Amino acid sequence: MKTRRAMDIVGISLDDQEAIFRTLAAILHLGNIEFSPGKEHDSSTIKDQKSSFHLQMAANLFMCDANLLLASLCTRLIQTREGSIVKALDCNAALASRDALAKTVYARLFDWLVDKINRSVGQDMDSRIQIGVLDIYGFECFKNNSFEQFCINFANEKLQQHFNEHVFKMEQEEYSNEEINWSYIEFIDNQDVLDLIEKKPIGIIALLDEACMFPKSTHETFSTRLFQSFRTHPRLEKAKFSETDFTVSHYAGKVTYQTDSFLDKNRDYVVVEHCNLLSSSKCSFISGLFPSLPEESSRSSYKFSSVASRFKQQLQALMETLNSTEPHYIRCVKPNSLNRPQIFENQSVLHQLRCGGVLEAVRISLAGYPTRRTYSEFVDRFGILAPELMDGCYDEKNLTERILQKLKLENFQLGRSKVFLRAGQIAVLDSRRSEVLDNAAKLIQGRLRTFIARRDFTFIRKSAIVMQAYCRGCLARNMFAARREAAAAIVIQKYTRRWLFHRAYLLLYSAAVTIQSTIRGLSSRRKFLHRKEHKAAVVIQAHWRMQKARSSFQCYQRSIVAIQCLWRRKLARKELRRLKLEANEAGALRLAKSKLEKQLEDLTWRLHLEKRLRVSNEEAQSIEISNLQKSLELLSSELDAAKSSTVSECKKNVLLISQLELSIKQKSELENRLGGMEELSKENAFLKSSLESLSKENSAMELQLAKARNENADTLEKLQEVEEKYSKLQQNLRRLEEKFSTLENENHVLRQKTLSTSPRRNRPGIAKLLSEKQSGALALPNNDQKSLFESPTPTKIILPFGQSQSESRRSKMTAERHQEKHEFLSRCIKEDLGFKDGKPVAACIIYKCLLHWRAFESERTSIFDHVIEGINEVIKVGEEKKLLPYWLSNASALLCLLQKNLRSNGFFTTPQRSGGYSGLTARMVHGLRSPLKYIGYDESVSHVEARYPAILFKQQLTACVEKIFGLIRDNLKKEISPLLGLCIQAPKAGRVHTGKSSRSTGGAPQQSLSNHWDSIIKFLDSLMSHLRGNYVPSFFIRKLVTQVFSFINIQLFNSLLLRRECCTFSNGEYVKSGLAELERWIVNATEEFAGTSWHELNYIRQAVGFLVIHQKRKKSLEEIRQDLCPALTVRQIYRISTMYWDDKYSTQSVSTEVVTQMRDILNKDSQTLNSNSFLLDDDLSIPFSTDDISKAIPVIDPSDVELPPLLRECPCAQFLVQHPVDRPLLT
Repeated sequence: MKTRRAMDIVGISLDDQEAIFRTLAAILHLGNIEFSPGKEHDSSTIKDQKSSFHLQMAANLFMCDANLLLASLCTRLIQTREGSIVKALDCNAALASRDALAKTVYARLFDWLVDKINRSVGQDMDSRIQIGVLDIYGFECFKNNSFEQFCINFANEKLQQHFNEHVFKMEQEEYSNEEINWSYIEFIDNQDVLDLIEKKPIGIIALLDEACMFPKSTHETFSTRLFQSFRTHPRLEKAKFSETDFTVSHYAGKVTYQTDSFLDKNRDYVVVEHCNLLSSSKCSFISGLFPSLPEESSRSSYKFSSVASRFKQQLQALMETLNSTEPHYIRCVKPNSLNRPQIFENQSVLHQLRCGGVLEAVRISLAGYPTRRTYSEFVDRFGILAPELMDGCYDEKNLTERILQKLKLENFQLGRSKVFLRAGQIAVLDSRRSEVLDNAAKLIQGRLRTFIARRDFTFIRKSAIVMQAYCRGCLARNMFAARREAAAAIVIQKYTRRWLFHRAYLLLYSAAVTIQSTIRGLSSRRKFLHRKEHKAAVVIQAHWRMQKARSSFQCYQRSIVAIQCLWRRKLARKELRRLKLEANEAGALRLAKSKLEKQLEDLTWRLHLEKRLRVSNEEAQSIEISNLQKSLELLSSELDAAKSSTVSECKKNVLLISQLELSIKQKSELENRLGGMEELSKENAFLKSSLESLSKENSAMELQLAKARNENADTLEKLQEVEEKYSKLQQNLRRLEEKFSTLENENHVLRQKTLSTSPRRNRPGIAKLLSEKQSGALALPNNDQKSLFESPTPTKIILPFGQSQSESRRSKMTAERHQEKHEFLSRCIKEDLGFKDGKPVAACIIYKCLLHWRAFESERTSIFDHVIEGINEVIKVGEEKKLLPYWLSNASALLCLLQKNLRSNGFFTTPQRSGGYSGLTARMVHGLRSPLKYIGYDESVSHVEARYPAILFKQQLTACVEKIFGLIRDNLKKEISPLLGLCIQAPKAGRVHTGKSSRSTGGAPQQSLSNHWDSIIKFLDSLMSHLRGNYVPSFFIRKLVTQVFSFINIQLFNSLLLRRECCTFSNGEYVKSGLAELERWIVNATEEFAGTSWHELNYIRQAVGFLVIHQKRKKSLEEIRQDLCPALTVRQIYRISTMYWDDKYSTQSVSTEVVTQMRDILNKDSQTLNSNSFLLDDDLSIPFSTDDISKAIPVIDPSDVELPPLLRECPCAQFLVQHPVDRPLLT
């Protein structure tokens, strides 16, 4: 009764009170509902009759359907692009759904009551001035502090900051702005604690919300993430005896929080099905509590809401309200920690006063000026104390100073716009002002009493006149009321009679309208049934015409494929002839060998493809022939029946002359049928001839393929012979070079002898010694001078006698320079130099250094091997996930620069000596250079001339790029394989996950099975972000994504064919929803990075689409192979059909006739085919070549790439700092 009376006082109506009690009773009944496992896996149902009674009572009190209420508690609706999927919940999930519903209803009811009370007792909205009282909990520090104490202490920190700003900061800022004499007082600022709690994106509340969004997060992961983010923060500490507790240094002291229940108390889920159910309630009060959700929010079943975020927003709104007001503070001090009377702890109280800023406030009050007035306000209030000064032409500041000096006041200060007074001085001024005002009031009171006496006399006289007029008016009004009541009675009688007649008319009118609507509805239904039958007939005709058009199109398609095969064979022959011509050249042996190997792989792949196409064509032709034979047999039987009917009709015509006209018409129809049968027989003959021609062409293609293989073997043998000849020529060339060096040394000795016989005969010993030194230094061109870099045309000059620098010292300096260059390149390879404008810095710097050092033009150098070994070593030692994309980008960019800017002028060129080559050597070198003209290198192109080490370096770099690409692809397959094993079967994965989670977390609720597909999406997102973060070209990203999706297709398809528990209807729906998520990811990734990845899932998409079809028994084998599963073979379709079982709707697989047809086809194929495997093979080849890389990767200009600061100290790289490029870079 007290509650009802309180509701009446607040203004809640009786209907709303009844609805409130009804809602509370329904919540209590919801708590008594219990669940037990259902018939299906991972489903639940009502436990017993008692729970059913409570469910029915809750539905009646909510005024909704009990079945819908049970469905919202035991199932969840999942929205996909193909439609909605209903997912059953187990007992734990159903209990959680029941608790969430009760919590949501109670929260909405509580919010409604608070809003109603605020509106009933709220302030006047038109008022401009208000007084508010804010009373909150004080600072809390218990033995066990949880999420509630954290929020309360956060609010106290906010209010303490507001107190500091108002009392300390604003007070002292005003003194400094007014430029008065003031000593600054230090105080404790708690802004760092507020940043620790609420700052984004890394704060305690932000990290807590992030942990709540992840289903697998626990309080241990939250604590670990918290300590990692604030490892060095002075306000946050880690508890000594706990791994998950943390300590925050608040303004009032340190508090240790236990994070065991932080995540559970912060989560606040709202289920969309519950809101939709209660919004459709017949009770207006309950439906008003749950307004209809927008379309965007209704797509997801769960809607996450954070308690900490809402508390933070409400606290921010409170602080905005406080900032717009003038606050006054009341500090409550706790006298003792024992909560007992008559006990006062001095240290505790002093600590509270110091932490609360009270001592600093007292210090400011003692040392400051509590009373301040603007000059205009001071003059307006206290100008009456010196009226003689008001008449002068003084400004307000001088006038204020003169008034204070007249009153003989001290300890005041004059600011820029205000006057500041000490405590007590304003009271003196007010007392002086009150004396002046009292004297003036006495004079005014005398004048006022005279005015009041005269006013009272005039008022009494007017009152007597008014009373007389009022009495006369009362008498007149009584007479007028009697006459008006009589007239009103007449009007009421008139309207009553009119209402009675109008009601009778409305009854007749409604009856007539009802009869007319019934008759019109009957006629409309008849018309609708007629239109429906007509539309069904049109649909049947359309499907029949579509089937005929499809069969003709497939026939044309097979013919086109055959023509394409012949044309490709012709092109392959032309390419083979061209390769034979190129193979005869000695300079292009290595390139021709690599190209022939790649073309051989392509030919073998095309051979397998043509074999598969031929097998599929033969299967389609055999199916068509069998169908034609069946139709021919049917037509022949009809022909026999027609002949017998004609004979019987002739006999009847003899007996029945009256039916002659009918028999003539039937005879004409039979003749038309015979004509159609003749046309069908002609078509059958044409198909047989075309089948024979196709078989002949296939045999001819097989013979040609065998010839091509033999020719390839011959070309390989010829290549080996040419390589042997090439090695012999190289040996001869080396011998000639050695002979040439000996001849040159002899020539040098002869020159020294001629110098010794010069006119300087007075110093024979010195000349002899010099000649010996020079001859000894120049006699080691091939042994001691194994330098890393050599100029393209080095020459040997005889040193004059004046130059005394020794050859050993120069070789030592050269070795030191080479060592510095090696170390510089090693640092470029080992350090992560990053990217500039999408260009890899390491690749550009390495290319510019090699170009500047003329390494591409050197005959003998080991710097290229050093670069390749450095890259391989970094890839082996470093972390593969981070370094492989980085070096794929750098290596491909360096390869692109080499491909664009290098020109080969000869594979084996020796340094030009001072005397030049002999005749034989020059002819051999020219013979080795000339074949390169046939490869495409022209000497007229203005590129950098590259020698054999540079060409070999480009080939090694190509192999390195392929190796890095293969490593990334293999790592991706290893990472995604366990995820695919969880995604192929929903029920089994759900059971395994439930068991693991129960052992690890002690009965945590089962998570949704879609998390496995979400993990694949997250894996693909991380892959894409990692590759694009390292600026990997879109060409490589597209190839990687395509091969990953091909691996997904192969793994899922093979698992589906090997495991019978996966060939179910429900599992097909589960895999189909996951494939829809992959399609959405491909669309979001765009074609630039995803390419044709969606077509790589062709096998698993068709297999899953076949699993989820309801009417499989009505489908023929031709419809399954052409419409449903065109990419699958008969063996694969047979495997799926025999392993299929429906665990959801109890539908059956394909008919026995279709199974028999497939078995016959498999028996025939098993005799001709070598392999009977129905599984797919993984493709391990590299899907690109060097030409593809150079064409796909855009041109890179390394001229604008600057040297990083950490490498500028190297002396060998100073040319990059002064002028980035010494030679023009041709791109």
